[in-house]
Amino acid sequence: MHAALAPFGSPAVAQAMRYAVEGGKRIRAQLVMESARMHDVPDTASVFPAAAIEALHAYSLVHDDMPCMDDDAQRRGRPTVHVKWDEVTAVLAGDALQSLAFELVARPEVGSGDVRAELALSLARAAGGQGMVLGQALDMEAESAQTPLTIDQITAMQAGKTGALIEWSAAAGARLAGADPAPFIAYASALGLAFQIRDDLIDATGDAAHAGKAVGKDAAAGKATFVSLLGLDGARCRAADLVDLACDALNPYAERADPLRKIARFVIERTR
Repeated sequence: MHAALAPFGSPAVAQAMRYAVEGGKRIRAQLVMESARMHDVPDTASVFPAAAIEALHAYSLVHDDMPCMDDDAQRRGRPTVHVKWDEVTAVLAGDALQSLAFELVARPEVGSGDVRAELALSLARAAGGQGMVLGQALDMEAESAQTPLTIDQITAMQAGKTGALIEWSAAAGARLAGADPAPFIAYASALGLAFQIRDDLIDATGDAAHAGKAVGKDAAAGKATFVSLLGLDGARCRAADLVDLACDALNPYAERADPLRKIARFVIERTR
């Protein structure tokens, strides 16, 4: 990733971009690489879409942390980009990370022109106004709504905000190989929802120093979440059921899918 940032001319923007992609769990990149290995796609090809999804995810966090959105001062245990630099640098770093993601999936090392076009098209849909951005917009609208969201509305919102990029990541290996992505989309649909439920649980019960970001914000804002609607035990049970569904979706791949099953189980065990 750092090598891909070398050509950027503005020192402040380049430094902020590097800072934004450091740390994190790299779950999305792992999904890309492991799903590619299942289809015998070499790491030399899958590493570029793996880096791409991390760049795009980092952009979304940089913008999401800004005062006009979630107004967070800490991310991954460090000051957020707009706090460490300023809001202008944060906007530009996020914008540049987003465009870098598409540059990375378009690299010739990734595969044929058709493969690269499919990856870019599907990434644009996952990241944009019918995917992640839609989920973020619904989240912002919910904050000013007079009535809390229902469980179905939260599920639909999170399918975009969190699930869309996870779905793209899990299906990337099949797309690289020209295989059917359907089992991986089913896996990721359940996994993405389990991921968000675990985030809600961490916000409700976690420690800010360990989580690396502020916790308790949802309850303080009176937001409806999976925890507020299902309770702690209900949310934990729902997340576990979703992980079982995700793992079952990969049954046609037998033991070859074990790395993806391991990622799914990690998702509901993590503490940050």
